[in-house]
Amino acid sequence: MSRDDTRDTDDTRDTRARTTDEPRAGDPKDWAAGIPGIAHAVVPALRGMGAVRTARLLLSMNHKDGFDCMSCAWPDPDRRKPAEFCENGAKAVTWEATPLVVPSTFWAEHPIEDLLTRSEHWLGLQGRLVEPVHKAAGSDRYEPISWDRAFAIVGDRLAGLDSPDEAAFYTSGRASNEAAFVYQLFARAFGTNNLPDCSNMCHESTGAALGESIGVGKATITYDDFGQADLIVIMGQNPGTNHPRMLTALEEAKQNGASIVAVNPLPEAGLMRYKNPQTVRGLVGRGTRLADQFLQIRLGGDMALLQAVSKRVLAAEAAAPGTVLDHAFLAEHTSGLDELRAHLADLDEDAVLAATGLTGAEIDELADRYVRAERVIITWAMGLTQHTKAVPTIKEIVNLLLLRGNIGKPGAGASPIRGHSNVQGDRTMGIWEQMPDSFLDALEAEFGFAVPREHGVDAVGAVRAMAEGRVRALVALGGNLVGAISDTGAAEAAVRRTDLTVQISTKLNRSHAVVGREALILPTLGRTEIDRQASGEQFVSVEDTVCAVHASRGKVEPVGPGLLSEVSIVTRMAHAVLAARADGAVPVPVDWAALERDYDAIREHISRVVPGCEDYNAKIRRVSGFLLPHGPRDSRTFPTPDGLAHLTVNELAPVECPPGRLLLQTIRAHDQFNTTIYRRDDRYRGIKGGRDVVLVNPDDVVGLGLADGATVDVHSEFSDGVDRVLPGMRVVAYPTARGCAAAYFPEANVLVPLGATAEQSNTPVSKAVVVRLEPA
Repeated sequence: MSRDDTRDTDDTRDTRARTTDEPRAGDPKDWAAGIPGIAHAVVPALRGMGAVRTARLLLSMNHKDGFDCMSCAWPDPDRRKPAEFCENGAKAVTWEATPLVVPSTFWAEHPIEDLLTRSEHWLGLQGRLVEPVHKAAGSDRYEPISWDRAFAIVGDRLAGLDSPDEAAFYTSGRASNEAAFVYQLFARAFGTNNLPDCSNMCHESTGAALGESIGVGKATITYDDFGQADLIVIMGQNPGTNHPRMLTALEEAKQNGASIVAVNPLPEAGLMRYKNPQTVRGLVGRGTRLADQFLQIRLGGDMALLQAVSKRVLAAEAAAPGTVLDHAFLAEHTSGLDELRAHLADLDEDAVLAATGLTGAEIDELADRYVRAERVIITWAMGLTQHTKAVPTIKEIVNLLLLRGNIGKPGAGASPIRGHSNVQGDRTMGIWEQMPDSFLDALEAEFGFAVPREHGVDAVGAVRAMAEGRVRALVALGGNLVGAISDTGAAEAAVRRTDLTVQISTKLNRSHAVVGREALILPTLGRTEIDRQASGEQFVSVEDTVCAVHASRGKVEPVGPGLLSEVSIVTRMAHAVLAARADGAVPVPVDWAALERDYDAIREHISRVVPGCEDYNAKIRRVSGFLLPHGPRDSRTFPTPDGLAHLTVNELAPVECPPGRLLLQTIRAHDQFNTTIYRRDDRYRGIKGGRDVVLVNPDDVVGLGLADGATVDVHSEFSDGVDRVLPGMRVVAYPTARGCAAAYFPEANVLVPLGATAEQSNTPVSKAVVVRLEPA
């Protein structure tokens, strides 16, 4: 199939070309999905894959004998519908399972300099990668090579480093548990804990906050808890775009009597009304109203809101002693109540209202809903995790939940929603630069080699190390690091300083154009494709956002005959590198070929190394997989040093915004997944044909002396004094919170310096960025 057969002329335009990118703005939607959701899911799939391939894949997606969606990490219900996928999941499958491939002639026609001029959208549209390619030092383009030659190059270059810590091993959330486990095993056998991953840029703040407060950095709920909740508070999250299947769970909760409160600077369609495309009411009726209360909060005001609600809960208890707080739970399972009460007594109401942009009555209403509800879930995503004060903000979520015992009981708990399919599973399998000694001890006992103990670099640390010459080789298991990380210019300059970059990928992205002196692209199977090894067909496993682990099996033949699985690539690379060491012998007793031959062998090792994965091969073959143990969720057992959940004291530090400036957040469009751009539209927000827009409240547009449709340059203002600019953006008058603005990720990453990170988690801060708009 030729590339021209699968796209229209509008889709082939380069979004980096300002002369052809002319965004148009219409009215934002006030509901999500419905018949348009079906059309936008199925029509592109039929056009790109054909009827047979579309049916085979979409009807096996997220099913018990099928493959897990490679998009978000939303959990699967026990009772599944025939079509257990959403619009954006269908787009992800169409994107990956396209029969369109990058031909061998492509590389001669498109040198690196040409690839650098292309947008993420254009790069992805070129099709699947099906052969290893190599850019030699001094060359200006990639050339196809054999797999043997590719592994020999990796082996020679990594073995030739002065120290294992001169290499970094990046991981994307698309990697399976099996691939992630052998990948971290390879890195640590090589001798380093340099294992940055995409979680460093999203939910690292969640892990830090929950880890300190309750001892486990993961959600304390299961899927079924949504249907049992009395109140669900959704903060910093856009489920209609980023995890649309969540809307069905929210609809079911509403039908069971739950109230929903949305806290967001933007009035997202998926938080207002849902037309379930699998019901008559959703297809021809008005659908289901979701949010009973919408709090249009000012960027950076979430911690102030949470503290204000907790203060009101404590006041209600003081007015009616013994009727509001869960005293038995607090006494048996928590510490810090007296300190929290004293701290919140001094909370300034005027400061809260200024920080949040809300009224006292709005906060009173939320507090009243919380006090009246017996079972409460608070759920959040990157609208909370990418602030400077993200970690203490999430600790305030825990404080509020603990006050009324809303952890460790049905229908209640803390619910971070992961945005990438197996990003949580990768961490469970050891993809972290600072895994605890207990994990490293188990790894050492299992494999019989000395595991490095010094902490490695995270994503921001890896970029810094590359810039300083301390990391000379970057290996990436999926992902698009330079596209996803902050401070785009600095990140790209850092990667170009390396001696070698190795990308294990399904499709082209920006990280294939921004390379070291020498570069390799190693093409891999997609999750939709059948994985055959010497012992027969294999399956892999993944972990979703509520700690449920289940199998995933490819359903279609590989798009190219020479493709290797992630496990095959990692194990062969490990053998090549470790065998190329100076003494010519493999220095660790790992049978890499056996791990590639039969993934059950990998899972046997996992069962003895990873807590909660005992008897892994048996449990993963259960129809619905299994839940990882979780003390706070399962038995109100908190694995903190003192065995208690901690109510914490956090100092409020609202974001200051000078006159004439706005607070900007980065957002994803409805037609994208992370850095993958499916189309240049944002259907629910009314944006079509382009992404070079900045959404500004209409009153702010007038107040700044601008006009709707004007072209401006967006300048960020940080203390380092560097003028970072996002040029040529169209102003779109949009109903965001007053004083706030929004622009698309990853384009707006250029505005955030590498050093602007969340306290404790080191996550890049791309929310509440102080900006000024100047006429272009």
